[in-house]
Amino acid sequence: MLDAVALQIMWNRLISVVEEQAQALIRTAFSTSVREAGDLSAGVYDHNANMLAQAVTGTPGHVNAMAESVGHFMREIGIEHMADGDVYITNDPWMGTGHLHDITVVTPVFRHQKLIGFFGSTAHVVDVGGRGFGADGNSLYEEGIQIPIMRFVKKGAVNHDLIKIIRQNVREADQVVGDIYALATSNDVGAKQLMAMLDEYDVPDLDLISDFILTRSHAATVERIAGLPTGSASAKMDIDGFDQIITIAINVTIEKDRIYADFAGTSDVDKKGINVPLVYTRAYTCYGLKVAIAPDIPNNTASLAPFVIDAPAGSIVNAERPAPVALRHVVGQMLPDVAFGALHQLLDGGMQAEGASALCNFQVSLSPVKNGSVAADAKPAEVLSFNSGGTGARASLDGLNATAFPSGVMTMPVEATENVGPLIIRRKELRPDSGGAGKYRGGLGQVMDVAARDGYDMIFSAMLDRVDHPARGREGGKSGGATQLNTSDGHVLRGKGRQSISTGSTVHLAFAGGGGFGDPLERDRALVRRDLRRGYITPDAAIAEYGVTAEELKAWERSDD
Repeated sequence: MLDAVALQIMWNRLISVVEEQAQALIRTAFSTSVREAGDLSAGVYDHNANMLAQAVTGTPGHVNAMAESVGHFMREIGIEHMADGDVYITNDPWMGTGHLHDITVVTPVFRHQKLIGFFGSTAHVVDVGGRGFGADGNSLYEEGIQIPIMRFVKKGAVNHDLIKIIRQNVREADQVVGDIYALATSNDVGAKQLMAMLDEYDVPDLDLISDFILTRSHAATVERIAGLPTGSASAKMDIDGFDQIITIAINVTIEKDRIYADFAGTSDVDKKGINVPLVYTRAYTCYGLKVAIAPDIPNNTASLAPFVIDAPAGSIVNAERPAPVALRHVVGQMLPDVAFGALHQLLDGGMQAEGASALCNFQVSLSPVKNGSVAADAKPAEVLSFNSGGTGARASLDGLNATAFPSGVMTMPVEATENVGPLIIRRKELRPDSGGAGKYRGGLGQVMDVAARDGYDMIFSAMLDRVDHPARGREGGKSGGATQLNTSDGHVLRGKGRQSISTGSTVHLAFAGGGGFGDPLERDRALVRRDLRRGYITPDAAIAEYGVTAEELKAWERSDD
């Protein structure tokens, strides 16, 4: 019988196993969104579909949503039909992670002819056909190929008919199929490491470690909640939406052993692809609540269980099939902000201000200009770019510049983006004055200039928010800078949707900054001076927002010289 020390070591080992699983996916993936941005998840589950450990690398939307998905695989495939050597696949938004561009692969693990658990992984692929990645679809059927829960591999034999169907329906077949194989390979890496651990500790299955992890994680989370003041609070936040304003409303209730969040009052399902399946709503709302209450408790089925999320069916945060959901992240990644708005009223110390929050992504479709100067065999290309605005300021710290919160994905390097298609990033740098003024300043957004290479035309698919509704500050802090999009030939672009760009034009992007916290006039003068020196704020902002006098600016300039 293993003692508590040995079981704790095994728990830590499991976390290492799934991190190695995730790193294997990053090393073998074809898409830059996986290799460079880490838009993925990896996890291990017991034979009852309880998530025991997740990789540190990955996003809450993937991991927390994937926590529910293995149960769907068990039901759809049937435990009695599962076999050693099988690998299963889906991109069902309601059984996976919320939209068709995320492919989830699940591998059953057998030991001594007994099913002991599963490894699951998810990755965002560059294309799934349909209209292409964007909010333009009017239903799920327009957004791309749907892969129901099915076998990718049966007892070691790859389902090549499935691969042919996928290849026929996507624009970047090599990248997509390569990512599917990478997902299956990463699960295999995790399974081999798990077997080595079980051999080392001479245990037949995951039952002991599963009970240890789940019991302690649940108890620790409930204990943390029990130490909070009970009560309820409501908050609302308006965001841009596609062509009409979206209102997200939440009521958060802290009880003695759970936190309950209800989205009653939130806008109805939208006509365009910004709707959120409930699985993704749960994922990001749980994440926001958990990082505020119990950030140090490892993420698993049991530590998530005390966070109960509800939303009216037919609302934008509980969209039902076949609602279009391609850009579910633009709304879903705002949910921690609105949850923080309620918690700010309930907890001492205060919650951070609103940030850009949703990823500042875009995808471009590039095609050779007819009778252009490029090679005759030049082919169209799809390029996806992940970018970030600023986070909200905290109650005692500035916000983070160009940082993806809550998603946690990394910004793609310019070189990696340019390497996958005929695109040029002419400029990418921090955006001065975009962080909301406050005693603690909001994080800065970025500016980018993007153009097609000579001889190519570009269709630009925008996936941005905070154009008309910038991130709000807290406790007297000012709002962050709003998102801006325009072209070098004078056209203002919409925040969402596919838009043709004139040949030779450059797209200018300014991503949103985070809101400030506290009265700007209370900001430490040394911090204002530091921000000026670093170019985070301009002299005009120092005077207008922070009350710096012209004489002070001159004195600082003389001193710096």
